[in-house]
Amino acid sequence: MINLDKPANPSSHEVVAWLKRILRVEKTGHSGTLDPKVTGSLIVCIDRATRLVKSQQGAGKEYVCVCRLHSSPTGGKSDVARAIETLTGALFQRPPLISAVKRQLRVRTIYSSKLYEYDEERNLVVFWVSCEAGTYVRTLCVHLGLLLGVGGHMQELRRIRSGICSESKNLSSMHDVLDAMWMYDNLKDDAYIRRVVMPLEVLLTTYKRIVVKDSAVNAICYGAKLMVPGLLRYEGNIEVGDECVLMTTKGEAIAICIAEMTTAVMATCDHGSVAKIKRVVMERDTYPRRWGLGPNAQSKKHTKVATGLNKVESTKHYDSSGKAKKEKKEKKEKKEKKRKLQ
Repeated sequence: MINLDKPANPSSHEVVAWLKRILRVEKTGHSGTLDPKVTGSLIVCIDRATRLVKSQQGAGKEYVCVCRLHSSPTGGKSDVARAIETLTGALFQRPPLISAVKRQLRVRTIYSSKLYEYDEERNLVVFWVSCEAGTYVRTLCVHLGLLLGVGGHMQELRRIRSGICSESKNLSSMHDVLDAMWMYDNLKDDAYIRRVVMPLEVLLTTYKRIVVKDSAVNAICYGAKLMVPGLLRYEGNIEVGDECVLMTTKGEAIAICIAEMTTAVMATCDHGSVAKIKRVVMERDTYPRRWGLGPNAQSKKHTKVATGLNKVESTKHYDSSGKAKKEKKEKKEKKEKKRKLQ
């Protein structure tokens, strides 16, 4: 993934399409649209990391905004600071006329806001806001103008944090990506590209971790639940229903899961389901298949071979599939006959 400093004027989709062409990758996605004129942190996910886009789109955001008031308020700076403080908590919002979503009334939460600067001569307000995903700061500026009774609109906006990534941590521009690829292609030097393109595990550092045995990894990639025999290590304070990340012993992310046991139960139990899978991140068959090699599975296989159950099952399966194919053919023929008669 790339923590990209989006330039002004191109849309988020354009930027992501350009990156796809520059990096020569199959898939790219981004964590929440930024309007064309808005700059700042845009998380761009590449290939496998696109599976984590949904979790990042719902994460909180932080902005620094420049708002222009249509005339000076009566109370001056103190009035502006008070109005910005009142615009916190759950607020009703209708997206602007030109927006990426359906224009219907919705509730969005503003966690906190702070006035940075107020220019009385030019009626410009600079403020910081931490808010829920999907908040329109343009609408917030209009509401600020209404509260002050003078009217207002958004002049400039920059996103300084998106989920776990902020502009102070590994922010790279489009030029950085281009230069890094040039260095990699021409000089075979991957130091720059490794700094620009970060591993997808960076997005999962806030999750509680469960380390899985290597023998259970591929089964989880195929969608199996994590059972106690496959558990190796786990973090403290895991509660039922918590979102955790399943890791290999090397620190690779396997999947995002929902815990079905607390830490205390994991420590005492010797069987049962530890977690159910929410989103698999790792590709299938990265690790070897190790299911069906345990003592119970082996004894089942031996009993099947000894009693001859295996042969009976295989013939049944063949017969049923053969019948199904015949029925399908007959149905097709009947339909064709009907069409011809019509």
